[in-house]
Amino acid sequence: MSTETTQPEQFTFQAEVSRLLHLLSHSLYQNKEVAVRELVSNASDALDKFRHVALSDETVRDEAELAIHVELDEEAKTLTIRDNGIGMTRDELVGNLGTIAHSGSLDFLSKLSGDEAKDVSLIGQFGVGFYSAFMLADRVEVRTRSFQEDSAGGLLWESDGTGNFTIEPLEGETPRGTAITLKLREDTAEFLKPEHIKHVLGKYSTFVPYPIYVAEERVNEQRPIWVEPKSQVTDEQYEKFYQYLSHRSDEKPQWHLHLAADSPFQFHAVLYAPQSNFEKLGFGKSEHGLSLCAKRVLVESDCKDLLPEYLRFIYGLVDSADLPLNVSRQALQDDTVFRKIRKVLVKKVLDHLAKMAKSEPEQYLEFWGEFGSILREGIAGDFENRDKLASLLRFRSSHDVDGKPISLDDYVSRAPEDQEQIYFIGGADMASIRNSPSLEIFKKRGLEVLYLTDPVDEFVAAHLGTFQEKRLVSIDSADVKLPAESDQQKAESEEGDDEAQSSDGDEKKHPAGFEKVVELFQAGIENEVEDVRATELLADSPCRLVTPEGALSTQMQKILAMSNADGMPPMKKILELNPNHPLIERLSVLAGNEQNAAFVKDCGRQLYDNALLLSGLAPNPETLTRRTQQFMEDLAEKRSSLVL
Repeated sequence: MSTETTQPEQFTFQAEVSRLLHLLSHSLYQNKEVAVRELVSNASDALDKFRHVALSDETVRDEAELAIHVELDEEAKTLTIRDNGIGMTRDELVGNLGTIAHSGSLDFLSKLSGDEAKDVSLIGQFGVGFYSAFMLADRVEVRTRSFQEDSAGGLLWESDGTGNFTIEPLEGETPRGTAITLKLREDTAEFLKPEHIKHVLGKYSTFVPYPIYVAEERVNEQRPIWVEPKSQVTDEQYEKFYQYLSHRSDEKPQWHLHLAADSPFQFHAVLYAPQSNFEKLGFGKSEHGLSLCAKRVLVESDCKDLLPEYLRFIYGLVDSADLPLNVSRQALQDDTVFRKIRKVLVKKVLDHLAKMAKSEPEQYLEFWGEFGSILREGIAGDFENRDKLASLLRFRSSHDVDGKPISLDDYVSRAPEDQEQIYFIGGADMASIRNSPSLEIFKKRGLEVLYLTDPVDEFVAAHLGTFQEKRLVSIDSADVKLPAESDQQKAESEEGDDEAQSSDGDEKKHPAGFEKVVELFQAGIENEVEDVRATELLADSPCRLVTPEGALSTQMQKILAMSNADGMPPMKKILELNPNHPLIERLSVLAGNEQNAAFVKDCGRQLYDNALLLSGLAPNPETLTRRTQQFMEDLAEKRSSLVL
């Protein structure tokens, strides 16, 4: 009689996993303690998930204490971390332990070097914490049984981290949960010493909400700091709790809020702002939320509904005695208490930021530099808090000091009393903005202009619309209205121009032949512009392009055109001319001779193309090149070859 033996199933790691394992096992800057923290954190997550299931399904409940056990075997040289949590099925073993869940994780981690390499401790942030086991072990075994499995049998996952893993059924009865056993390498023998493991667990896992036992001794007796009075919580405790929540070991938060409310509803909360924004590094949108507890029992570990999307960078925990333990996610969204807690949290965060901006402006600018790009998203969606958010916005400006961004309150406080608008200009970079002809009159008049180099800022300005009853207007718009000139400005203008504006406000007289220039320019580019006209809003440049009243700014049009896959027809602009510029004055003289009509038209086309380039728009390269070459040929023809 033969006995059949079930052969283990063979699997190959996803290519990214193999590369990640190589990176971890060969890193010169490893913080090997992180592996213990990550495996304990995963065990805690498994317990969270089982507790959540048990709250709504009494058939899976039992009397066993939900806990984590760390077991050391010096003879076998193994370290085991065991939990009685939710466990894993075969498909979950393949999916969770064979692939990387978050796209871009490996690329990000592989670029860490030098001082940054210590942030291999961030590995859990990117959904690959299990693989840190191979920082300590040359072989890893995972024994697990899912709560969903009716039979007592479990599964064994094994790998040496070189590219393959196996899965096979376990004989005999397997308890619910997961046990991860690490066959430790020679250079990690210190992790077999109980005192070292206790030190590591005390350093990283103090705030794990389940008992952690080493040789039956509980090593995490820390009370939950969120229910303690603020005066009894030390800075070190706040920092350790932040590190536990964020998986950012050894990093201090920028700031924290410890909140408590008793009426009309009860809750406690601790909220943190991190030091750095991973979204700025191109890793993708942050997805973490707050941990939500009901009477210290975890209800949801990543509750993204407790804060709006524009505060998604905040870590923290909220605990309320007014939420039922068996609350479902759908019930949370409809629950009055839940919505009121959210409202209070948003108010407290925004009030804290407003206070910081006023009393600690340098610290606030550091915060804005990291998270301003996320915070400003609230302007588009949070109508209730739009005014608060508007005061928190920061922009570069023609009047900023040492390149430091300013607030809209700063702008309004130093604007002339009769200035009805807040002026801004958008551009790809500071150089292109500062070279814009539209800025000339504002510089001459000493009027402040906000510089918007980030395309999102233009959307923010469009959604905000007004601030303190002053409308935000792009200076390349025909909607611009300037305040009246002061007596001193009028005097300076008259001294610099013999044909200056008269004291009663009449416009400057245009040179003879100017109307003919306008007519010829219009004939040359009639299909490309809405109008050609004179302007008094230029000082040193011959022309500029402006958008018609009510139209989107140039920068906004470019953004929408790029985002439109089918192509967006360009919006016709207005070409404004400076009648008093030497070139326009000379063309006005030449326009009196019909033989110069073609030349004046070509000049109009060239000035239009120049204005397009200065606005960051692309003229027709072929006609521009051909015309420029013709101008050079004409000029060269008129040059003499004689040496005088």
